[in-house]
Parts: sequence; C-alpha cells; structure tokens
Amino acid sequence: MRIHQSNAWLVLSGALLVLQIVSLSVLAEDKYVIGSPGNTSFCERLAAQELQRYIYVRTGELLPITDPEEISNSKYGGITIGRKNQSEMQKIAHTSGVTASVASLGAQDYYIRTIHQRGKKNVMIVGGGDAGVLFGAYRFAEHLGVRFYLHGDVIPGKQVRLALPDINELRQPLFNLRGIHPFHDFPEGPDWWNIDDYKAVISQLPKLGMNFFALHTYPENHPNAEPTVWIGTEDDIAANGKVRFSYPSSYQNTQRGNWGYEEKKTSRYSHGSAELFPEEIYGPDVMAGHFPSPQEPEDCNEVFERTGLMLGEAFRHAQSRNIDTCVGTEIPLTIPERVRENLKAAGKDPDATDTIKELYKGIFKRIKQTYPLDYYWLWTPEGWTWRGNSQEELDKTKNDLLAAVSALRASNAPFKLATCGWVLGPQEDRAMFDRLLPKSMPMSCINREVGMAPVEPGFADVQGRPKWAIPWLEDDPALTSPQLWVGRMRADAADALKYRCTGLMGIHWRTRILGPNVSALAKAAWDQSSWQNMEDEAPVVKPKDGPIDGNTASFDNVEIEGTNNDALYQTVRWNVTNYKFEVPNGFYDVVLCFSESHYDEPGKRVFDITLEHKTVLEAFDIIKEAGKSHACDKTFQHISVSDGKLDIGFVSRAGETCISAISITNRNTKKKINCGGPKFKDYEADPATLGKPSRDRETYDFYFDWANSQFGPVAAKPVARLFTELDGKLPRTSEWVKGPGGLNPDTRPWSEVSEDYDFVDRFAVLRHKAKGKAEEARFEYWLNTFQYQRAAAKVRCKWAEMNTIMKMIEEESDFRKSSDLAKRKGLPLRRELVRSIRDVYEYMLPTVSTPGELGTVANWEQHILPGLLERPGIKLEEALGEPLPDYAYLCNTYEGPVRVIVPTVRTDITSKESLSLDVLILSEEKPEDVSLLWRTFGKKEFQKIPVKHRTRGVYAVEIPVEETSKGTFEYYVQVQPQSGRRVMFPPSAPEINQTVVVTSASNK
Repeated sequence: MRIHQSNAWLVLSGALLVLQIVSLSVLAEDKYVIGSPGNTSFCERLAAQELQRYIYVRTGELLPITDPEEISNSKYGGITIGRKNQSEMQKIAHTSGVTASVASLGAQDYYIRTIHQRGKKNVMIVGGGDAGVLFGAYRFAEHLGVRFYLHGDVIPGKQVRLALPDINELRQPLFNLRGIHPFHDFPEGPDWWNIDDYKAVISQLPKLGMNFFALHTYPENHPNAEPTVWIGTEDDIAANGKVRFSYPSSYQNTQRGNWGYEEKKTSRYSHGSAELFPEEIYGPDVMAGHFPSPQEPEDCNEVFERTGLMLGEAFRHAQSRNIDTCVGTEIPLTIPERVRENLKAAGKDPDATDTIKELYKGIFKRIKQTYPLDYYWLWTPEGWTWRGNSQEELDKTKNDLLAAVSALRASNAPFKLATCGWVLGPQEDRAMFDRLLPKSMPMSCINREVGMAPVEPGFADVQGRPKWAIPWLEDDPALTSPQLWVGRMRADAADALKYRCTGLMGIHWRTRILGPNVSALAKAAWDQSSWQNMEDEAPVVKPKDGPIDGNTASFDNVEIEGTNNDALYQTVRWNVTNYKFEVPNGFYDVVLCFSESHYDEPGKRVFDITLEHKTVLEAFDIIKEAGKSHACDKTFQHISVSDGKLDIGFVSRAGETCISAISITNRNTKKKINCGGPKFKDYEADPATLGKPSRDRETYDFYFDWANSQFGPVAAKPVARLFTELDGKLPRTSEWVKGPGGLNPDTRPWSEVSEDYDFVDRFAVLRHKAKGKAEEARFEYWLNTFQYQRAAAKVRCKWAEMNTIMKMIEEESDFRKSSDLAKRKGLPLRRELVRSIRDVYEYMLPTVSTPGELGTVANWEQHILPGLLERPGIKLEEALGEPLPDYAYLCNTYEGPVRVIVPTVRTDITSKESLSLDVLILSEEKPEDVSLLWRTFGKKEFQKIPVKHRTRGVYAVEIPVEETSKGTFEYYVQVQPQSGRRVMFPPSAPEINQTVVVTSASNK
C-alpha cells in the first residue's frame, strides 16, 4: 500500500512524538525536569530555555523542558517556571501555602521557593509578569554560580554535580526602571556597534535585572550630527520610515577627525594592531561606503535608513524582553543647516515656535514608522553644567520643551516624552521644569562634573512624576584607563533611593572593563540592605587643611609665562568653593596663584574670592588680568584669623572657579599647597577632598563575590582585599586632552610615580591562586589591564623628559649645536620613549576582547600618538637634519602570543537567524588552521566548520540558519598555530563552550 506524502509526514510526526514522550518519561525517572506551562509567552519560553542552558553549562546535565505534570513523575523533582496567572503556578502556590505572596507579585517581581514534598525537591520560579519570569530565571542561574555582565556571562571553569539549591526568595526592584545609557561620540562606545553588538548587550540586561536602554544624539556642529535621530518635517518622510531629504550625519570612524582624533589609515596602526581591523577605514556598518560622512543627498538618506533599520531590529529585540527604549536630542533643537535652507526655501522661519513644533512632529512620525520606542528624551544644554545659563537660553529651552509636548499630542505617538541632560534644570532652580511640564513626563539627568559630583539633590524637589538618576559608570577624561567605582555606584544608588527616584541608569562607553561598576549599580537597584545597614549615613570627615570640593586638571605641556616655576601653575583645582586651613590665631600674608590655560578669551571664567568670609576680589578674570598661560599672583596682607581656621572662598559669576597654588605665611607658620598637583619644592601636594560626606560605600562584600566568580575561591579573599583598597582610588593615568582618555606629560621622576602602581605587582603575585583555564584567562585580562596602565604612566614620564630636551634643542640658535644635542640626548631619549610605548602595546593588546577595546587602540593611534610621538618626531628630524633611524619609530608587526578574539558574543538568536562570527587573530605567523566546532545540545559529536580568512588578522564564520534552527547549541573556535599548542575561544573549551539559545520568534 502506498502512503500519500502528507499522510507519511503525519505518521512520521506521530512516531517522533511517541518517541519524545517515551524519552521524556525515561528522563523524568532519572533526573530533574523543567516544567513550563503549555500556554506560554515568549519570555516564559526563553526563561525555561535559559534555565536549561545554564544548568547544562554548570553541571553537564541537559534537563528536558516539558509539561509541569512531568515533575510529579520525576524520581527527583524539578523546576517549574511561569507567570503567576498560569494555572499550574497557582496550583503550586496553593499546595505550598504561598498563594497570597504569589498573588501580590508585581509585573517585575519574582518568587523563587524550594519545596520539599514526598522526598522530592521542587523549585518554583514564578514571576508577576513576563519580566519577572526572566529575572527569576537569571537569578536562579546566579544561585548556580553564574554571573552576568554587559560583555557576557562569567561561568565558573569547573562543573559541579546538579543539586537543586534551597531558596526562599521574593524580590521586587527598588526602582521601576533600571538600565544603561551607552553614549555615542567615541569609538570605545556604541559608535562602533553593529546590530549583533546591540542585540548582545540588550540580551544581557534582563540577566542583570535591568529593563531600560537609552541613546543620546549629538547635534550638527557639536561636533557633528549623529544619525540616531533624524530631524525634518513630515513632508520629507517616505514610506516605512525612509526619508526623502536629510543632511550629513555620522558615527565615529577612523577617517573622521574630531574629539582630538586625527584621520589615520588602520594599516598605519603600530605593533600589529592593524591586524584587528578589516579595512583601511573602520567604522560601523551603517556608515560603510560613506566615510567619513555622507555628502550627496542620496548617501545622507541611506545612512539614516540603515541606522533606522538597525535600531528597529535592536529595539524590537529589546521590546520582546520587556526592555524600555529611549532616544532623544538636545534642546533647544539644533536645526541642521540643510534643513534650515529647505525651510527658508519653503517660506518658513526656522526659528519660529510653529516651525520647531513642525520639526518635532516630523521626528515623532518618522520614529513611529521606524522603530518601537517607549520614551523620547529632551536634553538640557551641555554648557549649563559648566558655565550656568542665561535667561535667554532658559527661555529658548522652555519654549522648545513646550513645543515638543504640543507636537507629541498632535502626533498621537505611542511613546512618552522625558527630560534628561547634563543638569536637571537651570542653575536658579534645578526643579523648575517640574512646574512647567506634564506630570506624565519623567525628569532625569546625568551626574554633573563627568560623574565626580553625586546624584543631583534637586531630585528631592521634584514631586509627583517619574524621575531617573543617571550616574556615570566611567568618565570620558579617563576613557583609556580602568576605573573601579563600586563604592561610588552604591552611594549614587543610595542617593537616588533617598530622593525617591523611580529609575536608576548608568551612562558609559565601554563594557568589559566596567564589569564591576555595572554589576554594582544593577545589584543596588534591587537590594541595598547588606551594605546600607553598615552605613545608614556616610561618615563626615573632620575638616582639615585642604579643599572642600572641586576637581583637578593639569596642563603639563603648556609653557607658563611670567614665572620660573611652571609646574606650580600647570595644575589647577577647578570648580572649587572653599579651601580651609587649621592655623594658630594671628595675622597672615596670603598669596593666591592663578594661571588660565583652558580658555582663550576673557569673560569665560569670572569669580569672586573671599578671605575669612570677606570679599577681597570681585569679578576676578584671570585672562583679563594676565592673559592666557601667564602666572598671576594676588597677595593679601594682615589677614586676621581668630577661630583657628583660615577660610578661602570662591564664588562663580561665569564658568568654573579655579586656583593653582596657595601660600599662607607669618613669622611662625608656613602652609603652601600646589592646588590640583603633586609636591613641588616647598609646596605640598594638594590633599584629597575633605570636609563633606564620603561618596563611597563599603565594597568588600561585593568584591569577594566578584573575585570568587572571576578567579575562583582560592583567589577570592586576597583579590577582594586588594580591589576594595583600589576602589575609587586608582591613579588617573589619562585625562581630557582635546578629547577623551588623553595623556599629558608627567614631570615627576618615574621612581616617584612608580610607587603609585605598586598594586600591580601585588596583584601579579596572586596569579597562582586563579585555578582553571577560564579563571586564569580572566586573571590575565585584569593583570594586563593594570600593567598597561602602569606602562602608560611611565610613557608620561618619558614624554616629559623628552619635552625638556626638545625645548633645549629648539632654544639653541646654532644649528650644529642643536643637531649635536639632538643626536647625543634627543635620540637616546626618543629610543627610550619608543620602548615605553612598546610596553603599552605589549599589555594593551592582550586586553582586546570587545569593540570597546578596539576603540582604545584607535584612541592611542589617532588621539594620543600624534602629539606624543609623531609630531615631536618631525621636529627632532628637523633638528638632526637627517631622517630618524628605524629604532626611533614604532614597529608595525605583532610580537606576542597567539590570541583568538570573538569581540561580539551572542547568547541567544531566533530560529530564523544564522550565527555569524567575526574572529580576530593576533599572531606573528598566519595560523595553520582556524576552525569552529559546534553541536546541538544533547549531541555527542561536534561538527567542524572552517573559519574563512577575510583580510589581515580578520576571519569570519557562519553557522547557517538551517543548522541553528535545529535548536540550542554550543560551539568553540580553535586556532592551530604554525607551531605550539592550539588556542581556544572560549579559553575553557572544549570542556565548557560558548552556548547559544535558539528561540522562537517573539510574539511582540
């Protein structure tokens, strides 16, 4: 008898179903199972799959996902996961006597409870809604030893026997929204993200208990328009979010010169770092073919279209996981020049309120057609954080806000408006906009002074609306250095809670190096009890000699006129309000030393000065008084002190206050401070900020858990002690130098500076305590990071020595003598400087593991090296009168161990996606073989796929959709060098591999 093809398929399907049921029954008798209700949402299915994956990775046990009833047939029990409104979850809650607790769960809350019944151990993971289910699943994974970060998961290198833990945990977040604000503008951040990067980071957010993702958009000329948000009228929008008319916009790329970066081909990158980049011009995919910025109308439109498609896919990915998304622009709205011309040609006044409203309607309509969005935020002007605001600026900003509100109502957009910015509101009243805007609009701002200032106290005055605090997870002046701020994150989270904020987000660029900071902020958004109880109120430090507040800056490479003590005037403390000194009662001569090396014209920095609360200088303007980079001393005699304390006050009129040095003397007393700088002659180093509550909170408990997961239990205690000591106190190797993460010369001898980095060797001696391949690799990442930072500090000292010699060469008018000086002293120092930079790359390149570190490489090549090595090299060559020898240049080849890097790691894809990987390989010789090995869960044999060489050290491989659609899988990449052992990604392979959940398409 012949069977019709469709009937044959039914017979085969039925047979497979019977086999599956039999298989599940056998498994149910022999091991735990995962129970997932039948009528599940996307998040419930994903949560069950994630439970299965993390249990498999930690224990090697692959638990079947089946109907919750199968748990009753299991010999051991199992895990049931679902929303509280699922009948199966209600039944378990009832039999366990926790019906009321489960019924009370909010949408983001979850309850994990281990239930012992009839010799079995069952775990209930119930969420109040989809978000709560996901949070509960990932929290259970943490109980298994897994830890989550923005760059990926941290899995202990040794598997353990599966035993369900005893848990009784009902959790609800302290803030309704918790998340991240990756900031565009530098290559270390999302400027170099592509769609897989967005999806990879977004997938990590629920693992961290987060549910918010937001982007900012810089306007034209500040320094350039970014394509995140298109600006135009409704008439310029075509179908599906495409635009008929636009303007030049771009994300950072290696051909674009701004923020202190210089254009440079990647083939000119040194020490083999060119191997990491596939093209001469590197940037995000949306910019491909249009570097550094599109100019032709159709090219401008294409960049916006590509960006819209990318964000649409990324934001739908977020939406499926109940993550709120947000984009926005600065206000008053900067209208691109081409748009202004277009408006004028149509007879419209670009600056009229009605026109601004029309533009907002265009923005909102295009967003509706392009990507799902929950919030559109309007940013207060950046200048307000540094110089305050004028009444005219405030009026324009208020008008802009109201125009946007009106446009949103008219647009019937499916998202809400919010505020954000560098300040919460104007300087005269930070909470002013609370009385201006509808209460449905959340208000937010980032911390001032690039995160050095605490959470804005003005939040306390904002009432009856959502409000989001946004601390800095890192600051951009030190963007090329590690920044450990766990204590600061906890303090900011505590302040946000104290001000009754409903949202807590972190602004950042990089991902992996911020692992501790992001984790600390994420955890503090759910629970502060463990460390808040230690410090209900931060201790107040007794005022001593020194500043009350302010930040420090140095201008070591600036020559100061009018003094022989340049170093005294090259450092400043700025934005300071007071210095206090304990002195015996009496009369004193006070000398205040100033120099302006930041601003170029008068009126930018104007302030009053008080001594013992009496004004001694009014409207003091350093530039107006002495000119730029010129010493300016103000002497005040017979200042009377009667309370044992001499108080120096600074009151801003425009810009930030600043001071370079202070001298307080009489016959019996001498106090001298080098403000913002180290010890210099008889001037003491500037003390730490005193006299106000400490911003940092206790961190040892955090670092103990962090070190245990990163490096294993043997290393946990000593590493935790060291990191607790370093938290908030790492030396700042880099600073803002026309752009982020720059270097300034350090005039101190290296013998003195090196003492600041003794922690590097103290960490290195703990290397043997990291047990396991994964733990060792993570230890090496942090050790190389610290060694890189120390090498960069040494470069600064060598640079200062080189500058001293170059100044002598340039001042010598006799060419023969200057040439001789260049040969005898210039070339040897140049050689030492080149060797010091080589050390930087020796330690920096082993840290490259994400797009953020690729950005660090670009920073060195295009921002730091031009001023440090390239331009001084030209001057030295001119002094020599002949070309520099080869040793005076950086080498182009890689010298180091073979490294295999997968910069973007996806942990989940849909059944309609293939998995595409970029694989970067650093090697002195081309490897003999590069392969990817993969298998679906439950399979014994790995399948091998050759990894194709693209160019330089860049390779690519794809697991096609017909293979990935077969189900959740694991993989690893292996590189066989010409000689030596194979190198793996991940380092724990093939015992513990990278795993990828394959989900069904989202139902959102």
